[in-house]
Amino acid sequence: MRIKSIEAIPLAYPEPHYKGMERYITLARVETDGGLVGWGECISQFPEAALATAVIIEEGYAPLLNGEDPRDVERLWSKMLAHIWWYGPEGIAAFGVSAVDMALWDLRGKALGLPVADLLGGRLMESAVAMGSIIFDMEDLDWTVNEFRWMREQGYRVVKGGWGMRPEAVFGQDRERDIETVRLIREAIGDELELVVDVPGARGLWDVPTAIHRFRDLEPYRLRWIEQPLPPWDLEGHARLRSAVTTPIGTGEDEWGLESYGRLVRSGGVDVVQLDPGRCLGITGSRQVVSLIEAENLRFSAHTWSGALNTAASVHLLVGSPAAVCMDFKPHESPMQHELVSDPWEQVDGHLAVRSRPGLGVEVREEAVEKYRFS
Repeated sequence: MRIKSIEAIPLAYPEPHYKGMERYITLARVETDGGLVGWGECISQFPEAALATAVIIEEGYAPLLNGEDPRDVERLWSKMLAHIWWYGPEGIAAFGVSAVDMALWDLRGKALGLPVADLLGGRLMESAVAMGSIIFDMEDLDWTVNEFRWMREQGYRVVKGGWGMRPEAVFGQDRERDIETVRLIREAIGDELELVVDVPGARGLWDVPTAIHRFRDLEPYRLRWIEQPLPPWDLEGHARLRSAVTTPIGTGEDEWGLESYGRLVRSGGVDVVQLDPGRCLGITGSRQVVSLIEAENLRFSAHTWSGALNTAASVHLLVGSPAAVCMDFKPHESPMQHELVSDPWEQVDGHLAVRSRPGLGVEVREEAVEKYRFS
């Protein structure tokens, strides 16, 4: 079995969870000489990043991997990383590695007749906790609170919200409004559900003293964690914050690989690490980071909020680790979740069951790929 071709496909789609705002992912399609196809995805997010990722995959990785045995996933992953030593393995190059690596795991599972979870060492659980995740509308609190009430009715056990629909109105900017938002949400979902709030920390809204006060303001509402309270690069600030508060800290969505995550988990400033196989060097890279998280006795959540392939990869990673908490999941229908594949993911009692079908366990609809292709 040999790789015959590798194609990169940027997709643009309207995101209902962002009131129709256009977002971008890039797919990798890997085909063998026998006609077997594996699919992967990265969350390239912006139009220029999606296009640049496609160039790197098709002009950098495809010539490197064509003719190789796709079942040698870890070796091919290392080969890609060795190739990008000058311009990676962070940023655009990492997006490309993530998508191709995910496609190779899908292909390997299909070739061997096994789901990816079994290839990764087996399952500790048969399902992953789905955290219903939305964007706050900080200018329409009735709508926001009703969304959380609806998620409770749908059976979610963990729910999350944050940021805002406009840059000028996001969570973290207005202390009184933030407190009122969380108070109303907790009132709507009751005491049984776990609640996470997400601050646009990369924008530097809070310094450490402010973050300490805000964490203490929100203590009465029993948050499972507060996500990205500070700029992600401020590891020392996260450690100071963690030593001063009781609510757990979540961060990590902006990291890339083992070295980057290593600095984070050893910083003493995080409780729940966020990682995304569609960003941090694919399933192979995520697997390495999960081992590091386990060794440091921390927990992790899959920060996956893009398409059905990334959801699949996250489920397979989560069910095999004792450090897994949950994964972000879009509660409403979305093109990349419900049109991209013929068998969309559906949560049941707040869980996503791992599928026993070979590979990632989802079937890509190529007509949907063509519908949303972006160039």
